[in-house]
Amino acid sequence: MRTKTHLQQLVRFSTSLFAATVMTAAVQSQAATERVGDFALLDEQGRFHQLSRYQHRDAVVMLTIDGSCSAAMDAAQELGGLQNRFGDSVEFLALDVSGATRSERDQWQLPFPVLGDEMMLVAESLNLSHAGEVLVFNPERMSLFYRGGAEAALGARLTAVIGGEASDTATAAIDGCAIEYTDLARHKESPPDYSTEVAPIVVENCAICHRWGGAGPFPFDSYVSLLGWSPMVREVILNKRMPPMQVDPEAGASANAHAISATERQKLLHWMEAGAPRGEGEVDPLELIPLEKEFAWQLGEPDFIVESPTNVVPAVGIQDYEYLEVELPFDKDKWVRAFQYSPGDERVLHHLMTFVIAPDEDFWGPEKTEKTAKRRFLGSFIPGGNPATVFPEGTGVRIPAGHKLALQFHYVTNGLQIRDNTSIGLYFSDAPAEKEILTRAVAERFTIAPGDPAHSIAAAYQFDEPVKLLAVRARMNYRGKHMKFAVTGGNDEPENIFSIPAYNYGWQPHYWLDKPVTIAAGTEVQVTGAFDNSLSNPFNPDPREEVTWGLESWEEMFTGYLTYVVED
Repeated sequence: MRTKTHLQQLVRFSTSLFAATVMTAAVQSQAATERVGDFALLDEQGRFHQLSRYQHRDAVVMLTIDGSCSAAMDAAQELGGLQNRFGDSVEFLALDVSGATRSERDQWQLPFPVLGDEMMLVAESLNLSHAGEVLVFNPERMSLFYRGGAEAALGARLTAVIGGEASDTATAAIDGCAIEYTDLARHKESPPDYSTEVAPIVVENCAICHRWGGAGPFPFDSYVSLLGWSPMVREVILNKRMPPMQVDPEAGASANAHAISATERQKLLHWMEAGAPRGEGEVDPLELIPLEKEFAWQLGEPDFIVESPTNVVPAVGIQDYEYLEVELPFDKDKWVRAFQYSPGDERVLHHLMTFVIAPDEDFWGPEKTEKTAKRRFLGSFIPGGNPATVFPEGTGVRIPAGHKLALQFHYVTNGLQIRDNTSIGLYFSDAPAEKEILTRAVAERFTIAPGDPAHSIAAAYQFDEPVKLLAVRARMNYRGKHMKFAVTGGNDEPENIFSIPAYNYGWQPHYWLDKPVTIAAGTEVQVTGAFDNSLSNPFNPDPREEVTWGLESWEEMFTGYLTYVVED
């Protein structure tokens, strides 16, 4: 008499035998494992997707899509059925190679996200040949389980993946529309010029940190250095790790955000694809960058300089926050019209935040006990260009007589013991500002379960008076995934103000809006986002741990800072 275990083994064997039979009939070949590079893109809703951030899934299925290709659209319907079967353990995506807008991609009404691939740089990196082609990725090992069409072979291959029986790359025939890479062919024939096209992009976007003594771990100081680091440059451009502080370009804009245009990305990657030729230019623009970054007060000598004591940063280890309260000698109110940080050593100064606090407060003030609090936020420092922050005409941050400055330093180690002396230059108005700049902290409390890849969270604040929103800042820690700011009034659909699709704890400035937003009294500002406490998050200290709200770096917090002035 057979036991239940024997029956289960028989069923498992029969399923495997069926899958193997189908694969033998449908798959043309099974080759050595094909490796792929990491990549990241935004979908039609502005959501961020990165291949390596799906390690909590058994596989990622991606369809190459073009709305004008009937074979590709038919394949999307096939994948919809497979998503119903395997969606609990497999992530389904589409990659647009037609250059469609977000609105056009949304109108296709596919059952899975459609990623926008400007200039088809990801498609090129994956050697995609047809719209209608399907890839099945191993997101942990960055390799392929399958390359082919959306036929029976694909379903059988997914069955093998779920059963743990897939290893090498299986391939099958593709029924689709051929993709033409005209720009790539043109640039292989006539590559972008290093001196006049490639190097200037690096000087403008990278060298401010990647220089001697800068925050970047290596300098770009010559053609040879760029050539040597070109594989890394290619990787961080395709997975959007660099430049830092990238935001959703269709949900607000800020000069504090960094991005390289699609055209510039294409020039860099196609130059590398063509063999990174040095060209004929006699002058190497990277060699003209000064070896040492010289600091200067951009607005001249400050009216008052806040000097911090020496902070000694050890060679190794994770550093807790350093807090400093600075007593000020002012016997009457002061109005700050501008400020600038003078960093001691950018190699180790991760970030620095400064609040104006009352005599009986500490750095966190009412945020320790309240979900929302009105505060006086001077500003923050992160590595990079570090220009002076000049507040809009007629506005300023008020320092009431008897108040202090509270500073929070966060340092990182780099293998050397380093002493940091950072200061802040303050510039005052001769008369009180017409409008006071205030900051509203909007937060929420929570608990995140172990392994949760997308713990959603939301907070909101309704202004009871008309205001003009000048800036926003997102605050989460290592498990932060994304944050978005939106406004809504009555039953209207929320209107996005600003979106950070791929939150990175190491790179969050105070985003001053290029176009301030006028908010009527009674309007609610919504702050929404998510945490990734799974093994897919490369910054996660331990995905096995439950995480709760707290103010220290090893805990988590969810706070959106809204900087504004009250309107008349």
